[in-house]
Amino acid sequence: MQIKLVKFGEVLISRPAGREAFLAMSAYLTKGLKKDEKITIDFKGVKVLAPSWADEVITKLAKEFKSIKLINAKNETVQQTLKTLREYSNLKI
Repeated sequence: MQIKLVKFGEVLISRPAGREAFLAMSAYLTKGLKKDEKITIDFKGVKVLAPSWADEVITKLAKEFKSIKLINAKNETVQQTLKTLREYSNLKI
């Protein structure tokens, strides 16, 4: 399963928006998937990624699924946010 984050916008910044995005993913994209399903998170087209939005989406996906792969994550705000999540949320991806 590949999740293209740009479908939720180019600027992903608020916790409420992240919560809404995660609920939409849970209802339409990841519903019924097995916990060992490989999930690819694609950051292509994302210009800004804030830790609060990412915590609501990426951290929760990482807790729910065993195999998470990140692609097109070269953007500086994406890199810094992922670094923050790894440090403060014990994100293992």
